[in-house]
Amino acid sequence: MRFKRSANLTVDQFAIVFKLFLYRVITGVIFFSLVYVILRLGLSVIMRSNELSRITSLIGELFRTLISGDVYELLAIRNSLHNAVVGFVQLVGEHIDSIALSVVGVAAMYLLARFANGLALFTVGSTLNDRMSAYARTSFSAAFFKNLGKAAIYQVVYVPLAFVYDALSLLACWFFFFFIPSLMPIWGAGAVLASVSLTLTAVFCLQALKLTIVSSWMPSMIADGLSVGGALKGTGKHFRDFGRRYAGFLVAVYLIVFVNVGFALFTVGSGLLLSVPTSFVFLLSMQFVNYYESTGKKYFVSRDVIASADDDKAETAETKDTAE
Repeated sequence: MRFKRSANLTVDQFAIVFKLFLYRVITGVIFFSLVYVILRLGLSVIMRSNELSRITSLIGELFRTLISGDVYELLAIRNSLHNAVVGFVQLVGEHIDSIALSVVGVAAMYLLARFANGLALFTVGSTLNDRMSAYARTSFSAAFFKNLGKAAIYQVVYVPLAFVYDALSLLACWFFFFFIPSLMPIWGAGAVLASVSLTLTAVFCLQALKLTIVSSWMPSMIADGLSVGGALKGTGKHFRDFGRRYAGFLVAVYLIVFVNVGFALFTVGSGLLLSVPTSFVFLLSMQFVNYYESTGKKYFVSRDVIASADDDKAETAETKDTAE
């Protein structure tokens, strides 16, 4: 029922998808241009090096080997890739000053981009809360400037934590992809397929776990006006239905990947312009629906329909008035 109500809320607020898309296009162009300038100025020697060309070539061979299913060739490529990386590291040592400045610049742009995108997501969350609590339709710009201070503080805390979590998740996936096959009793294409399957499963499960852990953080700040620290401390209070939340987010992650891959394949990528921002709005809707139901709050599903955590069904506003 929560999944369905989240979908209904996403459809009801579908206009916000286009505003989120436009915002991300503008910020994306700005940050991409800045990153390009940084790399052009600081890494021109590295980008034209034979060592980098070798690594790029080996990555291409890696994907071709995955298709062929040759596990021995996969191990050989891993060793060659290791040697190429060693040579690349030596080249980096020779130009460490300019590279360090470029890396710091790119990392700063990446974090700033996540910060800017997070401001937009906080804004979308605010509009969803207004719709659920009072069936009000707040403009994107009004919600953006109204919540700018609180959203900025939230992102200052959230972005570094999310970055560390994603980095650790990447290391775990690296382990699943390269080392788990050597422990399996199967060889050849079966081992490669099992490795890919386990890696993708780890990615989806870890992302669903992150979404579940932070699912009450932003909603409690917006819906109940809590501070960043107070909302973070209170996230544990809403874990009574942790399993239900995790299952919902896990299904959502799989569904989102399936839909976006389908849109990419059958629309030659153009459908992603619509499906990607819709995915973000849907995940935010799930966060707010879960929060409202875990706190016992009632919320609007449509103009005449109010959802209640006490019932699996939605009750109409007329029924509520009659009961009162």
